[in-house]
Amino acid sequence: MFRWRMILLSLPVLLLTAILPAFAEQGMAIDPATCLGCHSNKISIAGFAASVHGKNACTSCHVDITDLPKHMRGEIKVQKVACERCHKKENAEHYNSVHVQNDVRCANCHTDIHTHTYWKKDKRKVVAKCIQCHDKEAVYRGSIHGKAVAAGNQDSAACNDCHNLHDIRPLGPKGSHSEREFHTKVCMKCHADAKMMKRNNVPTVAVASYLASYHGKNYRLGFPEKVAGCADCHSAHQVLPKDDPKSTINPQNLVKMCQACHTKATPLFAKFYAHGEHDREQYPILFYTFVSMTGLLVGTFAVFWVHTLLWMFRGFVENREKAVALQSGHVHHEISEPHKQYRRFNRIHIFMHILVITSFLGLSLTGLPLKFSDQAWAKYMMGLYGGSPHAGQIHRYCAGITFVYFGMALVMSINFLLFSTKVKGNFFQRLFGPDSLCPNLRDIQDVTNMVKWFFFRGPKPTFERWTYWEKFDFIAVFWGMFAIGGSGLMLWFPELFGIFLPGWMFNVATIIHSDEALLATGFIFTVHFFNTHGRPEKFPMDFVIFNGQIAKEEMIEERGDQWKRYETEGITEQFANKHNSGIIYDFLVKGFGFTALFIGLGLVALMLIAFLGGGGGH
Repeated sequence: MFRWRMILLSLPVLLLTAILPAFAEQGMAIDPATCLGCHSNKISIAGFAASVHGKNACTSCHVDITDLPKHMRGEIKVQKVACERCHKKENAEHYNSVHVQNDVRCANCHTDIHTHTYWKKDKRKVVAKCIQCHDKEAVYRGSIHGKAVAAGNQDSAACNDCHNLHDIRPLGPKGSHSEREFHTKVCMKCHADAKMMKRNNVPTVAVASYLASYHGKNYRLGFPEKVAGCADCHSAHQVLPKDDPKSTINPQNLVKMCQACHTKATPLFAKFYAHGEHDREQYPILFYTFVSMTGLLVGTFAVFWVHTLLWMFRGFVENREKAVALQSGHVHHEISEPHKQYRRFNRIHIFMHILVITSFLGLSLTGLPLKFSDQAWAKYMMGLYGGSPHAGQIHRYCAGITFVYFGMALVMSINFLLFSTKVKGNFFQRLFGPDSLCPNLRDIQDVTNMVKWFFFRGPKPTFERWTYWEKFDFIAVFWGMFAIGGSGLMLWFPELFGIFLPGWMFNVATIIHSDEALLATGFIFTVHFFNTHGRPEKFPMDFVIFNGQIAKEEMIEERGDQWKRYETEGITEQFANKHNSGIIYDFLVKGFGFTALFIGLGLVALMLIAFLGGGGGH
């Protein structure tokens, strides 16, 4: 049956071959049947008819064949076909591709041009084309993606999903921005598609957990060349299941894979949870660390923000009451020499506080963009620093300053408790005495009296040398150094700590460092700023920490118990300020103070934008 059908199909071709040369000599178009009369031994008539070009004449592509007799006599040779005459879009894409740079033309891939059929988005046809030159060792075809495509899964990644069909661009030099970005960007196209992952039973945690990591944050900020991307761990083409011995993420291969970037990585180091999340079932340690830090953060802000709001309102009412009293001629109390200056801090305290401000601002300015890497302002700020690597250097320099002032605080505390001749009493008397920053029973009384004042249940309390909120700030430095400093050192020197700590400790350190830094930043720029500068009694700023001076009236009103103790001991004049700070110094430090204040408030605004916009950091 088939033989008779082919004979019937061939009869018109033979007939036309006999009669059409005469018409062609007269300048008429050459019918495809005429061409097939000679070329049917190389070109399948049925195949060509069923191909994408089957409705075209042969001379639609072979435009150089204009004179059939000359062509038949060999006087007109067949030239290379110019596919761009019809395929302009594909040609434009191909023109910019790496294939053109390597002199790979249309026909090099489309070798079946006379039988070529529509691919109908069937990725198997794409793979079949590409492996004509690539994947000779069947690396891709043996991968998860390759096997799935071969099985007909059109969701699985084929060559064109990562490299495109015709617009195949060079990746760029090894280690370049474009090459490093490609390692992750193409993977995100599919793995960030929740619907696609769901219908293929692929967990969606990979993208979210990667973007929440240090690597992912740098990628999102626009600096993929400095961190590991998806293909660095999973490979580019040979993506295999974890239990496959050839897989790069097989437990037996993890150390070698990590050593590609972390040259001194150990088996302990390789226990890092690359895609660890706050899942109680899979990662209970990370889950409870996250819950604990979140509880600490929420609890601290809840207590102190309520404290701040109550103080703000009560202080406003008190100022109104004072204004009314003064207007009516009532004088609260008479103080001789009310503006006489007394020394509250010495030069070493002032210097340390300047170090604190400098390091804290530097850490905040460089750390928050990493924390909120999904925000447009974070990318802009990183650009100002010249990139995340430069921001990281600044961050570490500021961390170094933090260790310096913390060391100074430790030395001064030890000297105060053990060796100082200016403070009387034994160790415990010094530790819990009025000049100590260690909390004591007096602080409970001060908190109680302050709350009573907030609710108009008692007079405003006066304090000793240190208030309960100042002691909290001081103790927070020690907690902060343990939490932020310790975790920061681990993240700064992972290979060193990876010698004796399991890798999942870096996951824990990341959570602690991130959340504790958020707590410290939010607390300093809201609660601390209010307690020291924003409260009605001090607004817009208390400069005592910059010049060490406090007026007698202010000291009696705020720290009356300290003043009474000094009077009882007869030492008030020992603290009388003999020399006021210079004009230039005051101008510079006050400018520095206001700059720090505005930067802090600006960062609070950016954090609010991030939280309200749904970023929230990770």
